[in-house]
Amino acid sequence: MRILIVEDNPDILANLYGFLEPKGYTLDSARNGYAGLALLSENSYDVIVLDIMLPGLNGLELCQKLRSEFRLATPVLMLTARDSLPDKVAGFDSGADDYLVKPFSMIELDMRLRALQRRAAGSHTLSSALRFGPLAFDPELQEASRDGARITLTRTGYTLLRCLLAAAPRIVTRETLEQAVWGDDRPESDALRTHIHALRQALDKPFAQPMVHTVPGVGYRLMLPEASTSATGSGPDARG
Repeated sequence: MRILIVEDNPDILANLYGFLEPKGYTLDSARNGYAGLALLSENSYDVIVLDIMLPGLNGLELCQKLRSEFRLATPVLMLTARDSLPDKVAGFDSGADDYLVKPFSMIELDMRLRALQRRAAGSHTLSSALRFGPLAFDPELQEASRDGARITLTRTGYTLLRCLLAAAPRIVTRETLEQAVWGDDRPESDALRTHIHALRQALDKPFAQPMVHTVPGVGYRLMLPEASTSATGSGPDARG
């Protein structure tokens, strides 16, 4: 399970790493809300552990952004010292899936993380259709369309489309896409470029304006057709 921990207390962060990493969890961490957003723009996580009292962008504001602006359905576990009923209501209203009050048992945290992962894996809500302008994709049904026209892709193509749509219009790095497709067993050849070419053939070729754009040396992104004509430095075939 890959988890993002957004927590500014170094002692709590160290305890979480010390307990969870030996159990096989893969952990990333951020010390403030904006750093958490940056990691979420580049990576996919199974669960987000989120403190409420964060510098800059607090946990409630971050969770609201994830749900309303980024359309991200990743389960969120609020980890906070605020234990009143109004605080809990505010946490759930912001989009949190669970709420654990400090001080907490590491064993209970472990159980809740696993429960959130199981719930997400079987939830149709978390697999609901992703949309960006004229483009739509339902991961549950493996169905994609642009301007209402059905688009048929390979299994790898659907994986790439899901990653790009979940982040759109933000950039998705090549490393993130390769991790999503091949995990840690990445091919030595530039196989990603071949699959992106196939995705473009299905997604862009039948239409007047492209939506899949290359950001040279970084990765790929989706852009709305009307925006792509004025964009610079991210042409569709700048690097394949």
